[in-house]
Amino acid sequence: MALAARLERFLTGKGIAYRELEIDQVLSFDAAVMASGRPQDEFIRATPLIDINGVVMAVHGYNTSLDMDLVHKQTGRRLQPLTARQSARLFADCDPGFQPPVGAAYDLPVLVDEDILGYPRTLMCCGTDNALLELDRTSLARALADATQGHLAIRGQNNDERDALTLEEVADKLQKLYRLPPMPALALRILRLTANSEATARELGELIEFDPSLTAQIMRYARSALFNYPGQINSVQEAVTRVLGFDRVAHIALGIASVRAFEVPRQGMLGMDQFWRHSLYNAFVCQRMAPKCHSDKGLAYLCGLLHNFGLLLIGHLFPQEFDELNSLREANPDASMHSLEQQVFGASNDQQMLAVGHGAIGGILHRLWELPDPVVKAAGMHQQEGYHGEHEQYVLMVQLANGLLKERGIGDEFNPDDVASLASSLGLSEGDVARLNEEIDSVSGELDALALSLSS
Repeated sequence: MALAARLERFLTGKGIAYRELEIDQVLSFDAAVMASGRPQDEFIRATPLIDINGVVMAVHGYNTSLDMDLVHKQTGRRLQPLTARQSARLFADCDPGFQPPVGAAYDLPVLVDEDILGYPRTLMCCGTDNALLELDRTSLARALADATQGHLAIRGQNNDERDALTLEEVADKLQKLYRLPPMPALALRILRLTANSEATARELGELIEFDPSLTAQIMRYARSALFNYPGQINSVQEAVTRVLGFDRVAHIALGIASVRAFEVPRQGMLGMDQFWRHSLYNAFVCQRMAPKCHSDKGLAYLCGLLHNFGLLLIGHLFPQEFDELNSLREANPDASMHSLEQQVFGASNDQQMLAVGHGAIGGILHRLWELPDPVVKAAGMHQQEGYHGEHEQYVLMVQLANGLLKERGIGDEFNPDDVASLASSLGLSEGDVARLNEEIDSVSGELDALALSLSS
């Protein structure tokens, strides 16, 4: 355990007394606060801000948010939070997202919210992901001796009860801050048709054939060697009735039409080409294991197909950060997506909600689009290990499919999963898993070809 090098030199050089508190390694400062077991109102945080004239560090209570209008009045500057990349460069001796609120150690001017100077003791980041720093009031005053004091933070009755954001709260923030894409009209019509228990293959075929591009993709899917249909297929209606079935056609059409809501590059491990490859494989595996798991095959397919839509939403709303995430994914193949998303989004106050992960973001989008509850839950929780709760079977199926696909280099992350444990939770034997692997191998060429055609 050690402090960030620059912080340690500063405190030692100034003769400032402090105490290190060891904690388990965590992914974020929020997690460090929870792991400490200490009251949240003892913690302070740093929010680095920037404009054309340089960087300023704002220091305020953990349970507060900066009031940017008050910051402007204090400084006369229109400052914005640093991006994760800027923070990583500036705090190069720190773990990402763990910059200490002692700006003088990094030669930064500091603004400090006057409330924290009255804390009898203070806990803060020390630059590493497995320790915290404790200072008494006198030591904190010395560490912030050159800071400009003022009223900077939003005060409110709930500030002393800050908990991790729920999905509902994140959804509310996303809708307020960003223009979320609506479900494309064709996808919405397909979704409504599938909800009608009396809908016919003819109605579905006519709806799809209204869109020539979607028609071509469905026909290509039906004619693939995946199904080995011996005769001619001349219409979507024939594809529905003779080869694919109503649910499968509706679900693949829904997926294709929904993707049109997003503008995402094709290239890279997180690009559209790999998205479709991952989604089609996962959907196939989920559908194949569904009968053994006593789950609906069509719903399982849809869960697998749509579980990663959060990545598309992030790419659509934040193309620059998505490019950064894509590059980090390429450079750090063994890192979890959660850790990479923390690095890109966790250090920026206005985007910290995105650090909950692309799974949760996708679940939020699916909920707003009024997709079936198992699809919402499978997307929202597929990054959460050991999930137990509503629609657990569908979440675990997606997780197991991802675990099997990782072994083939398919997906958005390659840190190993406990495949045996996931299979056991679903009631699947070693033989069942072996057969799934054989089935994946037998259709890999066709799924790869389909993925390429869907992304082009």
